[in-house]
Amino acid sequence: MRDQALFDKIDLHLIRVLHTVLTERSVSRAAIRLGMHQPAVSAALKRLRDLADDPLLVRSGSGMTPTDAGLRMVEPAASILRAAEVLFTDVRGFDPRTARNTFRVAASDYLDPLFLPQLVAQIKTLAPFCQIEIHALSADTHYHAHLSQGQVDVVIGNWPKPPDDLHMGRLFGDEVVCLVSQDHPAVRRGWDQAAWLASEHIAPTPTHPGARGVIDDHLDALGLQRNITARCSHFSLIPSMVATSLLVLSTGRQFCERFVDRYPLRILPCPVDFPRLMYYQLWHERSHTSAAGAWLRERVKSVASSLRKE
Repeated sequence: MRDQALFDKIDLHLIRVLHTVLTERSVSRAAIRLGMHQPAVSAALKRLRDLADDPLLVRSGSGMTPTDAGLRMVEPAASILRAAEVLFTDVRGFDPRTARNTFRVAASDYLDPLFLPQLVAQIKTLAPFCQIEIHALSADTHYHAHLSQGQVDVVIGNWPKPPDDLHMGRLFGDEVVCLVSQDHPAVRRGWDQAAWLASEHIAPTPTHPGARGVIDDHLDALGLQRNITARCSHFSLIPSMVATSLLVLSTGRQFCERFVDRYPLRILPCPVDFPRLMYYQLWHERSHTSAAGAWLRERVKSVASSLRKE
């Protein structure tokens, strides 16, 4: 009887608070994500602590960290929330005109700068009552775990070899070119492989220690090394840096073309042959058969296709 009495005190909202507080590791951040007032989240956390007979989240330095019991509850809580979403969404069918889902997309900012704005616009037009969250792919992003735990539904990015333990949909391929200031000497004189390698290059900050991007991975395979003198973790800011310097950015043509009318920039061919950059969307088995998940992936594919046709 004790277990039944305990079960009767648990509702889906409480599970959602539990999962959000444990993954955000912050009551204030959890409140923002849940759209609740912080005292209400604190009250729910107190109920959860009483039910679990464990503090679940404790102070650790300037932040908070889950207890061992709290960590063990993250994946079961995520499973319950996933099951509830599938239970009601797929039984009723997904109708974007009336649905109230929350879609979570993780993407890097080296995508075409029009991609995410157009994706958000399309979702809000076709599914006006749905919410959408855009998450950055940063140095501390563990997108495998985030996909499996339901923290994100789709990850969009560029991988030389996408992970084979996730579902994958190809979006588009792009040519590697170089973006330089219109005053760069190569605009007038051109360049060969040696001159390009010796130029001052700017590259994104590695996502984790020792990480190499697709450009440097390919150069390494050829036994070549470029002269990287600047790095920036905000890819969308790099074109403005290139416009006021002699730095060289090597990336996809589609990204570069969005900036040549905005800044004094030129696009030059790269004197090293690179394979095309391939962009994909990745998703987990948990959402593979979800009607809402399939609808979201179709929107991603639609935006990628429309941008390539421009």
